[in-house]
Formats: sequence, C-alpha cells, structure tokens
Amino acid sequence: MIADLSLYPDGSTLDAAGRLVVGGCVVADLVAEFGTPLFVVDEGALRAHVRGFRDAFARRHPRSTVLFASKAYPCAAVLGLMAQEGCGLDVAAGGELELARAGGADPATMVFHGNAKTDAELRLAIEAGVRYVVIDNLDDVDRVARLADAPVPVLLRVSPQVAASTHEAMMTGHDTAKFGIPSGQIAEVIARIRREPMLDLRGLHAHIGSQVLDVEQFVAEVEALSRLERFPVYDLGGGLGVRYVSSDVAPSVDEYADRLVDAVHRHLGAGVEILVEPGRSMVACAQLTVYRVVTVKRGPRVHVAVDGGMGDNLEVALYGQPFEPAIIDRDDEPEVCDVVGRHCESGDTLARDVALTRPRVGDLLTVPVTGAYCYTMSNNYNAALRPAVVFCASGTARLAVRRETIDDLLVREQLLP
Repeated sequence: MIADLSLYPDGSTLDAAGRLVVGGCVVADLVAEFGTPLFVVDEGALRAHVRGFRDAFARRHPRSTVLFASKAYPCAAVLGLMAQEGCGLDVAAGGELELARAGGADPATMVFHGNAKTDAELRLAIEAGVRYVVIDNLDDVDRVARLADAPVPVLLRVSPQVAASTHEAMMTGHDTAKFGIPSGQIAEVIARIRREPMLDLRGLHAHIGSQVLDVEQFVAEVEALSRLERFPVYDLGGGLGVRYVSSDVAPSVDEYADRLVDAVHRHLGAGVEILVEPGRSMVACAQLTVYRVVTVKRGPRVHVAVDGGMGDNLEVALYGQPFEPAIIDRDDEPEVCDVVGRHCESGDTLARDVALTRPRVGDLLTVPVTGAYCYTMSNNYNAALRPAVVFCASGTARLAVRRETIDDLLVREQLLP
C-alpha cells in the first residue's frame, strides 16, 4: 500500500475498497481503459498549483508575470491549460512554440529562449510576435538584426555567478555554463545590442538551475543582478524544487515568492517588472505514473520489473533523482525491492531499496511526482511505445495524448530497396 499519500496529487484518496483515487477517478479503472504505462494528471490539482503561483506573485508584486517553463511538460493540453489559467509561457524551441499555439496560447504571452536558436526558429518567433526574445549569445544578436523588419523586444540572459545547490547537470547560473553571457562580457554585449536598431533591449534574464531547495540562492541571484546596469524588466527564471520522497523538505510557493519579491524590492526597486518561469514546481506533483508489474525476480536482490522505465522516466538515470513507488490496491507484508524497467540497460532502475507490499506479477505500481520532465524526455528505447496521458477531474477522465502505436513508430521510416 501507499506509505505517504501526501506525495500524490492534492485530494488523492483511497476508497472504501482501499483503491487509489486520483482526480475523482479510480486508478485501476483508468488502467482498464487506457492501459499501462500511463501518465495520470489530476487536472484540478494542476490548476490549483498554477493559480497558487499566479496569485502569490500578484499579491506581492502587481507588475509580475508567471511564465510556465514549457520544457517541463511540452504537451498541448498542458500548455493550453496554462494559458486558460492566465499564465504566459517560456518556450525554448520552435516545436514548443507550435505546441503552445496548438493548445490555444497566444504568442504575445511567450518568451522565446534557447542557447542555439536557428534562423528558422528565430524567424518563427519574430513573425509570431512573441513578447520577448531572449538573447543568449552574440550570434543571436546577429541573427535577430538580420531577420527582423522592425525592432524586436529582447532580454539579455546573463550569468549571475550563483552555483546552485543541485545536481551538476541542472546548474545553469555559473560562468562556465552553456547558457547566457559570462559575467566579464555583459557590459560589452549590452553595448553591442544597443548598436543594433532592430533589437530593443528591455531587461535582463537569469536562471540559476533546477530543483533548487534553498530559496536564499534565488536571493543571491537578485543581488547579483543588482550589481549590473539597471533595467525596467527582470526575468528571474525558475528552478524551485519539489518534494519527491517522504524525507524531502521543499519550500512552499509562498516562501519562494516572499523571499524573491522582498529581494527584488530591496535590490532592484518596487517599480520594476518581474517575470518568473516555474516549470517543475508547477507540474511535478500533479501527475503520477502507473505501471504493471511484469516480473518479480527474487535472488541476492529482489528485482521488480515493470512495463516501462527509462523510456518514460529518465530522471533517475540522468540525475539520480529518487522516487517513492508503491504497489496499490492491496496490502501484504513489506519487502525491500529494486524497481527496474523493461529496457536493456543496467541503469534502467526507477528506485532502489524501497519497501513495497510484497509484489506479484500483475500488480499495479505507481510512482508519484512524475509531472515534470518524464513526458518531456519519453523516448523509444528498444522501440518501446510512449505512454498515454490522461487528465482526471471530478471523476471524469479524458485522453490528452493517446498511446503511441506501432504505426506511429514506423511512419517516418523509409524502407530502402
């Protein structure tokens, strides 16, 4: 059974028969209809998270905009929901922009990112009329100057030289990162942008990393920006961390907004416009993944193999991110197990040394807090088919992304004679 229901979307319960209920829907019934692996999104919980962010900043700093970091969940249904809830979008590629438009989002609410933007992507962003293009390097300056027919509002991404306390692969705020202008070159690049009539420099952008649990590091970011030339607009990025397992402690949205806005008022002034780009902290806790147990191998270690793995969750392999899986809808003695995937890699492990209800073939196993980056990085390792996404709200389930099929897998193949 589930050891900590608080890791599941807000409002998740067990019914009278002990079955897991998410968004008013019995998870076992969702599996019967949509199969496994399955991404289950609690739509009500997701909307509540979005409103919580939007309201937290609006109360403290009326000249603020919350932009969802699309890379955390680039699905048209999710991006459309963000637009419905009054959020802008941070898009980091032409494909994300097009998915957002397919979901009904207005490009005028988008900020266009990327450390390696192509001509085609910049042309798309400029013609679509995005709110800002973020300049990441001097090549961006040259491309926008060449492609634009009228001045383009831009922000300049800079290094705040803050080494975030997170996994090395998630650190983005130091001078050796691939993102932004190193601290020693910022003044020179600002001057270069101002010489280009097709670039309208409005402000600065910075981002220190992802899954950051110490809010004081965001304060340090603001302090670093205050030592540069002042601007009317500051995009402070995102990166707020979340609780993945029971032992984690993560800041609340109110704690984050309190410290960030206070730092802005003290160091940049109460009159500036601020943008924030939460991704993980908006969507992670609103989704769980459901698998079917395929094999239980008992030996020196107990390996519980499920019908998914690193094809639908690369967070463990890439970042060592811990998760807390559970066998649902029945109880038994606990057994310490490794939960592993179906892919031909020893690194295809979802969790190690976790206590599960003694597992059996056919059990349903859930992994909570998978709303960030799992859908994003889902892939066809071993030609596996990517999972479906289902939205649940008030007991009604609707398909947001259908399960991939063999025909989808073959559609781009050009068979040679």
